[in-house]
Amino acid sequence: MGTILIVDDNKSVLGSLELFLKHKLSRVITCSNPNQIPSLVKSEQIDLVLLDMNFTAGINSGNEGLFWMREILKSDPQIVVILITAYGDVELAVNAMKEGATDFVLKPWDNQKLLATIQSGLALRKTRRELKVAKGQQQQLQEDASHNLGEFLGKSPAMESVFNTIKKVAATEASILILGENGTGKELVAHKIHRLSTRANKIFLGVDLGSLSQTLFESELFGHAKGAFTDAKESRTGRFQTASGGTLFLDEIGNLSAAMQAKLLAAIQNHEVTPLGESRPVPVDVRLVCATNKNLRELIQQGEFREDLLYRINTIEITLPPLRERGKDILLIANHYLLSYSAKYGKPDLTLGAKAAEQLLQHAWPGNVRELKHAMERAVILCDRSVLEPEDFFLQEHGEMVEFGNTPMSLEEAEKLLIAASIKRHRGNISNVAKELNIGRQTLYRKIERYGL
Repeated sequence: MGTILIVDDNKSVLGSLELFLKHKLSRVITCSNPNQIPSLVKSEQIDLVLLDMNFTAGINSGNEGLFWMREILKSDPQIVVILITAYGDVELAVNAMKEGATDFVLKPWDNQKLLATIQSGLALRKTRRELKVAKGQQQQLQEDASHNLGEFLGKSPAMESVFNTIKKVAATEASILILGENGTGKELVAHKIHRLSTRANKIFLGVDLGSLSQTLFESELFGHAKGAFTDAKESRTGRFQTASGGTLFLDEIGNLSAAMQAKLLAAIQNHEVTPLGESRPVPVDVRLVCATNKNLRELIQQGEFREDLLYRINTIEITLPPLRERGKDILLIANHYLLSYSAKYGKPDLTLGAKAAEQLLQHAWPGNVRELKHAMERAVILCDRSVLEPEDFFLQEHGEMVEFGNTPMSLEEAEKLLIAASIKRHRGNISNVAKELNIGRQTLYRKIERYGL
């Protein structure tokens, strides 16, 4: 199986090879003009090229074949090139192999030997594709390992219900839709589902759809071929293909435009994607988990979200309660972050005072767990005593400042302070800053630009 391109200036050779191979391979494309090679490689998704080495009458050096081989491999280094010539010699064969040829066939050829060589080449092409995907998955797994999302904590009845639902659905292949306000821990739920699923030993890959523009959407999710658009200097494997066999987490799915929704629906329905600049679809097998802070049913009524897409992504819905409805979970989480940050900043004896604890319980937490995390880190950094008191916290109520100390500060100002301090501490090493702050590099770059750092 596979698509091969045969390039030879002798049309009788092309006819003979096509007749022999057309019933043994998926597709056989023939070409007598080597100048057509670049466009054919780009448009036809070629797996293997059977390439003549001489095209100009009276010239038998093989340099023409070497030139076109280099051009093919520039376009797609994974393509298998088998050179074929009537003027074979050892030196030319060695040079060709050194420069990337997979094999070398002499005219006249033995049909069965030629077929075996082509089949071997197609097997190599398949292996190269699989290695490319595996490399992408390994890189993502390494990034996940260094990106600690933290513990998923809670003992309130509302959270016990969430935990029970996760246990029930994780082992299935059902698509999950996670609903909840910003900062409630939707990504933590997605990770928990993956770890408890039958795909736990495979990749978990998250995509923030809210950060993708219309132009980047297809390239990011479905991939692209080299040269598919102006800046496509290298081919790219899309997130669907990279996550194949594992779990794909699509965050902020309520932010997609109508055009993006249609393309995503087609990929989910067909279990395949077609990279930009390629014509052949690639089969994918992902467990889909989506999340949003928006009311998708209201968006459907307003004509802003596709009802058929909702049915595809929400076999099971899990709604995360806001932190203000979780009672003493607030103190459980606060003490968890207190232990973490007091150790990180060299203040191991720091405790949470009773009055401060009461203030935390009374606060509405519009930013949910994410806001609590930032509040605890800032309090630990700035506190000079052994006990955290109300004045160590600067909290926000629905965008309004709540002043517990002499220097009021918004959540955004506190975040800017933390990022700036981390950048200074790591001397501008963005990877280390992202790791310390427990956020992705893309998110960090957006915040740096937003705060003018």
